[in-house]
Amino acid sequence: MKNLFARFAKDESGATAIEYGLIAGLISVAVVTILGTMGGSISTVFSTINTKLSAVPTT
Repeated sequence: MKNLFARFAKDESGATAIEYGLIAGLISVAVVTILGTMGGSISTVFSTINTKLSAVPTT
């Protein structure tokens, strides 16, 4: 039984999958944060463009 626990403690085969999962999670949180921050700015830019285009007289 002691030998079984020693082998289990030294086994690192699942560590890579966990690390990739953590990296993917951090990247997704960063993407959502950046898009959430930029979303308001992009909306403001398009609203400004829309307002200026609406003020242009048509012939």
